Amino acid sequence: MPASASAVTEPPATAPEVASAQTAARPKRQPRFHVVLWNDDDHTYQYVVAMLRQLFAHPPEKGFTLAKQVDKDGRVIVLTTTKEHAELKRDQIHAFGADRLLARSKGSMSASIEPEASTG
Repeated sequence: MPASASAVTEPPATAPEVASAQTAARPKRQPRFHVVLWNDDDHTYQYVVAMLRQLFAHPPEKGFTLAKQVDKDGRVIVLTTTKEHAELKRDQIHAFGADRLLARSKGSMSASIEPEASTG
């Protein structure tokens, strides 16, 4: 009998063991963060729509809906993503500049990031 045939072999894994091993090998999902845009009186709807189109690729219709919501509620979530991407988008909002249609607009809109509420 060859030496390899006398080696001890383990029994085949059962279904729960296989599922458990596959679950353990699956990478965990990164925590997600909201990019929150805050309302002010120093930016027009046109500015908000243009900014959301340029920075987030939101079509004009969605940009207008978000502009109305931030005006009504004082804040609106414009994106939910990884923390690093959310920080980048927040910083891009802060760097977007003043609204050229309003003389009183001295700078960009305010934005922040916050963790997405976990559902589980």
